[in-house]
This record gives sequence, structure tokens and C-alpha cells, in this order.
Amino acid sequence: MAAVKSQPTRIVIVGGGYVGMYTALGLQKKLRSGEASVTVIDPQPHMTYQPCLPEAAAGSIEPRHVVAPLRKVLKRCHVVTGRATRIEHEKKSVTVELVDGHVEKFEYDVLVSALGAVSRTLPIPGLPDVGIGLKTIGEAIYVRNHVLSRLDQAASTNDAERRKRLLTFVVIGGGFAGIETLAELEDMTRYALRYYEGLKPSDVQWVLVEATNRIMPEVSASLGVYTVHQLEKRGIKCYLDTRVKSMEGGHVVLDDGTEFDADTIVWTAGMKANPMLRDTDLPLDERGRVRCTAAMQVVGLPGVWAAGDCSAVPDLSRTEEDPNATCVPNAQHAIRQSKLLTKNILASLRGGQPKDYFHKYVGSVAGLGLYKGVADIFGMRFRGFPAWFMHRTYHVMFMPTFNRKFRVLADWTQAFISGREVVALGQLHEPKAEFDRAARS
Repeated sequence: MAAVKSQPTRIVIVGGGYVGMYTALGLQKKLRSGEASVTVIDPQPHMTYQPCLPEAAAGSIEPRHVVAPLRKVLKRCHVVTGRATRIEHEKKSVTVELVDGHVEKFEYDVLVSALGAVSRTLPIPGLPDVGIGLKTIGEAIYVRNHVLSRLDQAASTNDAERRKRLLTFVVIGGGFAGIETLAELEDMTRYALRYYEGLKPSDVQWVLVEATNRIMPEVSASLGVYTVHQLEKRGIKCYLDTRVKSMEGGHVVLDDGTEFDADTIVWTAGMKANPMLRDTDLPLDERGRVRCTAAMQVVGLPGVWAAGDCSAVPDLSRTEEDPNATCVPNAQHAIRQSKLLTKNILASLRGGQPKDYFHKYVGSVAGLGLYKGVADIFGMRFRGFPAWFMHRTYHVMFMPTFNRKFRVLADWTQAFISGREVVALGQLHEPKAEFDRAARS
């Protein structure tokens, strides 16, 4: 007669992004009563759908609508708001610094590493001081307020040099995040200028800097060239095969000798696996990602799983051409891996065999501002409005929860009728300034 467990299996998921939230949601729905407990640990109490951050930054989507509150979605899970600082699989424990500052250890029977990725920075002088990332909803809100506040300041000054600096905006990195951010924000500023007396589109300078000789390598080379031409038609300067040497004090120096001043520098030049993984005893590859089997099990560690941007999962669709190929860190893989990961964990708990992850890359879509986009789907290439429509359709399909899908669709509909919102809420960054001023008067 089989022994009956006295306690449910303790499943701990480290990371509340797409993989973490959807794995927990799947387990929440399919676990039997008393079979297992699920704990989700993340520094933020919400999951962010990152592909929509450029539109949130540009005012097409309300920022709150691209995040899903973990406690509301994961009602049958234990959600811990804190930062995991160490994983010791030998002791089967996760050390967490909670939001109130105290440290606690969480023991587990099954561990899921869904720590995701962080911005990959380079040792460029000035970058830590003036660079702005775009991986969180806070950064999206900040970028939006910052860009619009530069228009306010430029409209208020008579200093030509200062105005030129204020109206020079730089995006570094020509991947999907960089191109969509650049295109959406340029579209927003062009729309906003109609409300600023004394400012015209020719006063504003947007600049793209990309270290390689092409942008968006996931799409065909012809679509990349088309995108550059479209951006240049909008007056955007594109520096390809060019690197930034320094940006101290906002003075940008490129390796081709070009120099200029900018008051806004957005950094989107790649990602790297969460560096917290270095404080674990999990096996890592040369890029700092967790080594996994094709079934998303961590190599050599039964009961430990990993998926998404922090994992090195073999890409079985490409192993014939490259035996060492791993899944690239993008939303397409994270979305699909999370669905299979739930099934594999359940199969493992119930004595079954996990299945290998296989997903053939079907293509990519990118928005280039309102009614503009590019798409490369099953080898077919689309441009302009059809591609823009595909881009929005794809992302609303994979937006987490019906609640968020509805809200985003409502945002798009309202923007179509009323136009973009062009309000800078700079007071969000200094919420007590007015109260302190009143208290001192």
C-alpha cells in the first residue's frame, strides 16, 4: 500500500513575471485539494507585460493596464513581495529580503526559477548617471513624463543651445524594444507638438544608435532596411554599426567622431539573465543562465525547473543546424514555455513523464507608431497598417487575463477616438514637493 504524504508538496516559484505568474496560475487551476502549496516570490506585487511598455510610455495604453496584480490573479497561491537573494538547493531553501526589510527563508520540495532578465549595461562613462532603462512600468511612466517635460522646458526657454539639447532624444539599441520605443515616443512627441506654441517638428531630433549593421535581427534583412528608411523619412537619425564611447553629463560621443548633447538617453541595448542567479548553487551556462533539459528541468537537479529569459532551454527546432542552440529570450518562448511547464510539473508530481519543449519560430511583429508597423510571419512580410494591426492583435491575444485584454482594447479605442494623452505627470517623481513648500511658507 502506497504511503500517504502528511504534508502537501511545497512548490516555490521565484519570479512573478510571465513564466512565474502563468505557471502559478496553471498550477492553481489544476492541483488537487491538498496535493501541493504554491508560493510566488517577486519584488513587485504585479506581473508586467513588457511588450506593451513602449505603448504605455507613449500614452496609447494606461500604464496600470499592462500589469496584472499577482494577489488578485493568484488567489489560491501564497504571494510574497520580496527579493530573493540566495537559493541553496542543497538545503532546499530560498533566502528572501521582504519589503519591510527583514530576511526570511522559504523551504521547498519543488523549485521553479523564473527570475527573468535585467538590462545589460556596458562600461560606458556616464551611462549609470544619465541612462534610462525601459524594462519596468515605473521606467515607462518616467520616460513618458521626462520626454513631455522636455517639451515644456523647451517651449519656455529662449536659450537656443539649451532648447536644442532639451529636444534631442537618443535611443541606444536597435532590437525590438529599442525600435518600438523610439517609434512610439517619436510619434507621441510629433502629436504633442501641435499644442506647443513656438515648437515645430523640425526642432525635435530623435537619434537611434545601434552597434551592429542592422536592426531587429529577428525579422528579415529587407524589413530591417525598410524600417530604417521609414524612420529616416520621419527625420530620425539612424547610426548603424556605431558604438557610444561616452555620455558623461549628457554629452554623447560616438565612435565615428559624432558628438552632440542630449537631455534624454534611453538604453535598450540588450538583456542579461538575472545576476541573482550567481548567488545560487544551480548550474549556469557561460551567459549566466540556468542549464536546462528540453523539458525545462534543471540539469542534474530533480525537482528544480527553469524557463523564460533566465534559462538555457535547448531549442529543438534548431538543433539540427546548431546542436547547442537554446531558446532566445523573448516573450514568444516565455508564453509557450509557461504553459508546458505547468503540465510538466504536474506530470512529475503524479509519477508521469515531462514532455520536451518544442516551438518553431513563426515570426515577429513590431509597431512603429500609430498605424505603422512591420511583420514577418511564416516567411511572409507585411508593412504599414496590416503589420500594425497584426502587432496589436498578437499582443492583445497574449495579454494576461481577460480583465487586462478588455482594458487595453478600451484604451486603444479611446485613443482612436480622442487621440493620445499628452500630459506629463512629473509630480509623481516628487509627490511631496508642493506639500513641503506649503509647510515651509
